Amino acid sequence: FHFELEQNYPTPIKPSTIISYLIPSVRTSRNLSVLLKVYDVLGREIATLVNQEKPAGKYQIKFDAKNLASGIYFYRITATGKNVKFIQTKKMILMK
Repeated sequence: FHFELEQNYPTPIKPSTIISYLIPSVRTSRNLSVLLKVYDVLGREIATLVNQEKPAGKYQIKFDAKNLASGIYFYRITATGKNVKFIQTKKMILMK
């Protein structure tokens, strides 16, 4: 399987950004459960961007950070299914 969580664009964020990810085809009849969240530097959850089952494919989601303070944030994807678990975290910078 080849999962992919891409670096957000544009970076640094001013005031919104696009996060792209790839869910590969897996040998199961079910979609994968996908969770994409944003955290601050202290690990506090800021936003849930995706929380649903997704079929294989490439996805993009816009994250609006206009109400957040400048700083470093992290976004993490978790994709789970039968005998499949993928977790990846990336850093993003918000400058106002």
